[in-house]
Amino acid sequence: MSIYIGVDAGGTKTSVIVADGDRVIARATGGPGAVRAGRALPAASRIAIAVREALTSARLLQGDTMVVGAAGVGRDLERGELRDALRIERIATRTIVTGDLDVALEAAHGQGPGIVLVSGTGSVAVARDKDGVHRAGGYGWQMGDEGSGYSIARAALFAIGRARDGRGPTTTLLEAIIAAGPSKSFDELVRWTNAAEPREIAALAPAVFNAASRGDAVAQGLVDAAADDLVALVAPLMAGFGGKGAIPLAMSGGHLAPGRPLRALVEVRLKRERRLEILEAPLDPAEGALALARRAT
Repeated sequence: MSIYIGVDAGGTKTSVIVADGDRVIARATGGPGAVRAGRALPAASRIAIAVREALTSARLLQGDTMVVGAAGVGRDLERGELRDALRIERIATRTIVTGDLDVALEAAHGQGPGIVLVSGTGSVAVARDKDGVHRAGGYGWQMGDEGSGYSIARAALFAIGRARDGRGPTTTLLEAIIAAGPSKSFDELVRWTNAAEPREIAALAPAVFNAASRGDAVAQGLVDAAADDLVALVAPLMAGFGGKGAIPLAMSGGHLAPGRPLRALVEVRLKRERRLEILEAPLDPAEGALALARRAT
């Protein structure tokens, strides 16, 4: 039997599944595998570490076919750079690199129509309809990612600064972020944010959700705005689905996993669109990558 490897490489973590034919024999989770322009080698190294962990647990050295769905490889240049870097790692005989949205669509809908809404470190919505694949948002932390962990945390930092100066309402967000984050004071937080990477900022989002759950009005406003932003990504994609039939929609990413507070708010809003059929099952994009690997042989 062939050994297949499916990889979902995102901005927060890398998930790996190894299968012997149809049988899953190992799983592993590693560090962020998203690709930044010109920096494919560090991403490939983190992906390879996670893949080797899974292979080792299965008592294997290499797979036959590996599909990697990675964030940040929307252009051929980054996709080719990551593929070349992974080939050097010699963890699979054949390596195929595609976008993280491709494996998410596969995991949710196979080859059929539907929408996937994602909120993790970044955010995006993608749809497959009769005319092909289309997306909304997902333009990165400078141009988009509305409703993502990064955008929620960054908005919280803005609110903290305004509250500090008396330009905005009082909030407990500073205390919540200090309790969960890398800083022990406002001044330390200012210094830290000036050097932090987007994924590090995004890691502060759970503190915002916690503050909202304790009744902080500013935090709750930020979470509500994030839910509105995510629903707004879905709206333009619905236009491509003709007729009156149901449109299946799956949610992916750490902030939209079942049981997460943001998912509940997004679901309430999405259910106002009667054509949307929300899929409740957890979505594992690595399963989509594994399915693509099996089909590639």
